[in-house]
Amino acid sequence: MHFHRPSLIRTAIACGLLSVAAGASAQVNGVGQKPYLGWSSFSQQTLDASFLTQANMIRQSDALLASGLQSHGYTYINLDSGWQGSFDVNGRPTPDLATFPDIKAMIDHIHANGQKAGIYWIPGVEQPAVQANSPILGTPYHITDILAVPYRAGNAFGGPGTSPYHYKIDFSKPGAQEYMDSVVALFASWGVDFIKLDGVTPGSYSDDLSIDNRDDVAAWSKAIARSGRPIWLTVSWQVDKDYQDVWKTYANGRRIDDDVECESRCATLTNWPRIEKRLRDLPSWQDTSGPTTGWNDLDSLDIGDGDLDGLSIDEKRSAMTIWAMANAPLYLGGDLTRLDETGKRLAGNDEVIAVDQSGKQTRQVLAGDINVWVTDLGNGRYYVALFNMNAATTVADLPWHVAGLTGARRLRDLWTHQELGPSLGNHQVVLPAHGTQLLLVEALPGHVAPTPTTSYEAEQGSLSGNAAPYACPGCSNGFKVGGLGLGAGNTVSIDGVYAPRNGTYLMQIDSLTLGLRSYLYQVNDGPFRTFNSGGSSFQLPSSSTVPVCLQKGLNHIRFGNTASYPPDLDRIVISGRGDAPLPTSTTYEAEAAMLGGTVTAGFSNYFSGLAKAGNIGGGSANSVTFTNVTAPYAGAYQLEIDYATKGPRSLFLSINGAKSQELSLDGSSFDDPVAKVLEVPLRAGKNTIQLGNPSGFSPDLDRIVVTPRVLPALLGVSTQACK
Repeated sequence: MHFHRPSLIRTAIACGLLSVAAGASAQVNGVGQKPYLGWSSFSQQTLDASFLTQANMIRQSDALLASGLQSHGYTYINLDSGWQGSFDVNGRPTPDLATFPDIKAMIDHIHANGQKAGIYWIPGVEQPAVQANSPILGTPYHITDILAVPYRAGNAFGGPGTSPYHYKIDFSKPGAQEYMDSVVALFASWGVDFIKLDGVTPGSYSDDLSIDNRDDVAAWSKAIARSGRPIWLTVSWQVDKDYQDVWKTYANGRRIDDDVECESRCATLTNWPRIEKRLRDLPSWQDTSGPTTGWNDLDSLDIGDGDLDGLSIDEKRSAMTIWAMANAPLYLGGDLTRLDETGKRLAGNDEVIAVDQSGKQTRQVLAGDINVWVTDLGNGRYYVALFNMNAATTVADLPWHVAGLTGARRLRDLWTHQELGPSLGNHQVVLPAHGTQLLLVEALPGHVAPTPTTSYEAEQGSLSGNAAPYACPGCSNGFKVGGLGLGAGNTVSIDGVYAPRNGTYLMQIDSLTLGLRSYLYQVNDGPFRTFNSGGSSFQLPSSSTVPVCLQKGLNHIRFGNTASYPPDLDRIVISGRGDAPLPTSTTYEAEAAMLGGTVTAGFSNYFSGLAKAGNIGGGSANSVTFTNVTAPYAGAYQLEIDYATKGPRSLFLSINGAKSQELSLDGSSFDDPVAKVLEVPLRAGKNTIQLGNPSGFSPDLDRIVVTPRVLPALLGVSTQACK
C-alpha cells in the first residue's frame, strides 16, 4: 500500500489472457529463479516526504556499493510511489522533472554500480491520461477506447462511482494490451529491471471481484515478455490467496501482507507487532513459494537504521530469520547512507542468506508463544527456526519428534556460526525477548513413529448464538463455522475430544480469515487460552498447531471471542500421546479480565486476542483485575505487561492486594502494543493482579504474560502445567 492517494478462482480471465503463459511457471521472465536482494525507497519515504529524488536515489546506489552488501547479493535499487509527474503524448507515465530530471541517466548510474533498477506503478489509467484521451502508441485507438464502461475504479486506490481517478481497463477491447505493451516498453527503454504493481485486487483491502485486477496482472506479464527485457514483476499488496493460480502464473512475487511500516502510527519505521503479523499470516501461504510458483514478499526489512527502525537487535534478527525461512525477497528499507554496522552484520550473514536462497518451502510446526518452523532441504538436512513471541526471556523446548526428526547428529547455529554438537530427544535453548535461534540440522537416520491423530469437524460441534455452518470448497468436509465472536454466546464447542491419558497434546487448528483474527478458547470450561492467527482467505484454511492440555477421556473445547473477531473454523486435529511440550508462560487477556468502572473492551488489530481494554484510570474503580493468575511455586516471576499509549502515562500495579507500585510508561501509539517486563513475587496457586490509576489516565492494556525465571524453566517449570 505505497501509493500517493488523491474465494476460490471460479472464472477464467477475459480475452484468453490466461493462455499466454499456458504451461509456463511464474518465472516466465527469466529473473525469478531465486528471491532477489536489494533496497526499497518506501520505508524512508514514510519518514521523509521529500526523500524520493534522483539525487537521493543515486546516493542510495552509491551507499549500497560502498556498504559491502553488494558482494552478498544485494543489487536492486527500487523506487516506490511518487516518482511520476505527468504523462506523455501516448498516455504513459513520465517522471516529475523537478525531482527526476533524467531518469534514464539515474538508472544508467545504478547499472554502472553493478545494480538493478526498480520502479513502481499501478493497474488502470489515471485521470489526466483519460482526460487527454491520448492516442495509444502504434494503434488507431485512444485511451477512452480501452476503458471499462461504465467507468469504474481500476485499482484499490480508485474512488467510487464513474469518476474514480484511477480508471479500469477492459482487456477485451482492442488496444488495451497494446497500451500496456507501450508502458512497459517505455520502462524498458529506461533500463528498468523490476516493476512493483500496487493496489492489485482481489487484495489491497478490496477482496471481492468488484475491481478485479487479474486481467491487468496477466497483461503486464505479457507486456514484459514482449518487451524483450528480463523484468521482475511483483504484485502488491496483501493479495487474496484464493487467486494464487493467477499470481503464480504471471508474477515473480506477491506481497502477502500490508505495509510493514508504521506510516505515522508510531514514531519509528516499523515495530515488533508488524513483524509478528508476518509470522501469523505466513502459514496461509507456506505451501506456495518456490522457483516454479514465485515468492512470498513480506515487505521491507528495516534492520539497518539503529533505533529508528523501531526494533531491538534481537527483533531485527528474528525479522531476518523469518524472511529467510519464507524465501522472501530480502530488500532493506531506511536510508542506506546511515546503514549501521549491526545492519550490515545482520543483512550480510551469508549462512542466513543461504536459507533464503535455498528455494525450499518452510512449514510451521508449532504456533503460540514458541513458534517453530522447519525447512526440509533433502538428504537428511533441515533448517529449524525457533522464535520467542513474548517479551520475557524464555526457555524453548523442542522435542525432535515434533519437527519430524528422530534427533540431530549435527547442529549448527547460523547466527553465532557455532557448532552445537549432536542432540538426542529434545533441543532446549534460552531465547531473549522476541528472539530467535536458526539452526542447520543434520538429522539422525530413522523415521518418527506415527502418533494417534483424530480430526473433529467444527460444523459437527455444538453451535450457539450467531455461529452457523457455511459451505467452504477448500475445507476438509466442505463446510466451516462462521458467525463466531463479538459476544460471549457466539461460539462453537467441539465435544467428545478423546485423550487416552491426562497430558499435553498437539491441536492443529484449521481456520480461515483475511488479515488478523484471534480465538479465545476454553478446554473443559477452564481458563481462556489465546490463539492469534492470520491468513489470506475465507475459502482456503490455514493450519497452525498449538499444545493443549486434555484430561483422560472425553473433553470439550469451545472457540469464540467475546470482545472481537475470531477466524472461521474448519476443524481441529488432535495428535500425540500426551507428552508434547508446554510453553513456560501463560497469557491473560485484559479484555477477558474483570473490567471495573469506565473500562471497556473492544477490537484492536495488532493486539493479542484482537482486542484491548481502554478507558482505564481516572479513579480507583476504573481498573483491570486479573484473577486466578496461577503460579506453580512461591517466588519471583517475570511479568510482561503489554500496553499502548501516546506519550507518558502511569499504571499502578497491585499484586494480591499489596500496596500499589507505580509504573511510568511511555509510547508513541495507541494502535500498537509495547511491552514492559519486570520481576514480581507470586504465591503458589492463585494470585490476583490489578492494574489501574486512581487519579490520572492509564495506558490501554492488551494482556499480561507470566513466565518463570530462566533457571526454573530450564528445570521444566511451566506456569500452565497440565493436571
